[in-house]
Amino acid sequence: MSAGTAQTPASAPRPNPSSARAHKQLLDEQRDERRRTFRRPQRTVNTTRANRTGLGSRHLGLGISLSGGFFALFLLWRFAVQWDRYPNPLPTLAAWIVLLVATVATLIVVNRLADRMPTWMFLTVLAIGEIVVGLDLAGYGRGDAVDTYPTAAAAVGAFFAILVSVRRGREIVAATLVLGAVIAAGSLTAARDNPQVLVPAILTISLCVFPPLLGVSIVRGFRRMVQRELDLVLVQSTISQPSSAVGMLASEELARIDLDAETLLDDVATGRTALPLSPAKSAAAATLATQLRLHLIEGRRETWLHHALTESEFLGPAVNLDDPAGLAGELSPTQRDALLLAIWLLISDTDGAEPTVSLVFGPLGRTGGHSIGEMLRFPIKMIIEGVPRRRVDPETWQAIRVVGPHIDSVRSGQLHVDIECSIDNPADA
Repeated sequence: MSAGTAQTPASAPRPNPSSARAHKQLLDEQRDERRRTFRRPQRTVNTTRANRTGLGSRHLGLGISLSGGFFALFLLWRFAVQWDRYPNPLPTLAAWIVLLVATVATLIVVNRLADRMPTWMFLTVLAIGEIVVGLDLAGYGRGDAVDTYPTAAAAVGAFFAILVSVRRGREIVAATLVLGAVIAAGSLTAARDNPQVLVPAILTISLCVFPPLLGVSIVRGFRRMVQRELDLVLVQSTISQPSSAVGMLASEELARIDLDAETLLDDVATGRTALPLSPAKSAAAATLATQLRLHLIEGRRETWLHHALTESEFLGPAVNLDDPAGLAGELSPTQRDALLLAIWLLISDTDGAEPTVSLVFGPLGRTGGHSIGEMLRFPIKMIIEGVPRRRVDPETWQAIRVVGPHIDSVRSGQLHVDIECSIDNPADA
């Protein structure tokens, strides 16, 4: 069967707009609920923390700091040009000295930090920025300092850009906005003889807020990209699991239960816990046994695809799985990898919209032929919402063809992909 595009017949009944909206609202609610209840496996958290510096985030922060340095050099040159216009340039000169010393010290500290900058150190940096702003405003902000504007105070924005890789983005943004507001108040309220100086004042404010805001945006996008790729790599490890098995979250929970059970048994064996067990100890042992049985039952019902979706921050909220017979577990490793890649590409290769993919497996059927070596066949239906067919990457179709021959069609604004999947009969193994 070759892939093709089927058109919806003209005589087909038109979808009810109200029911379509209700269906979309239901999917959005399900997505939000899964996003709220998502818990990242500790394995993913540890991998991200271990690779925070090795994945280029620190180098990216250094590049942003160097870029902000060009803004600071321009402002330093501007300070030298308007030196004669200051009634007293010494406060601004002191501000530049403090800023340069603090910048060198901060760069050294940031490059030696293994993780995030401590809060007390961040507050110290903010306090130094306030000192620089105060000294600079004292040097220029009088009515007789005509045509002079903040230079060291505006360069504090480039100073804050050094911190984009070691502090949260919203903290840098908040500090930058406060800095911009202070400089704007000083620039626009000081007495000026020439009304045309408003434009240089606006330029100075822009030079102040642009480096840190741009740096926060770049680092946030980079970390999102890295986390997405790490998520994909860790989720792909599920394709080597047996037909039914426990996932990373369940494995972590089983390890915790096993440790608690071993501790209880060791306490009984060494006499630290007397027999018969107290009511509290008996209740704890019963709880451990119940949790262990539940996890063992789940391990016989949940396939690799279930774990891949529920343990992925990006796939979990956007993919709905209907596989009551656990047919996903019968796919070959090649088919598993291709199916997971196709889902990933459909979810990640979109701009702005939040796509939704619904997967329906089964029912199981047979091909005609001999009873020995007979292939098992079942359909996989993919319903993609939020991704126009023209936006689907060719690599996605290639991955779907690895899973099996397919037919795609557009119905009610949704992309439907019907895959005919054939697998070896497990009874012949």
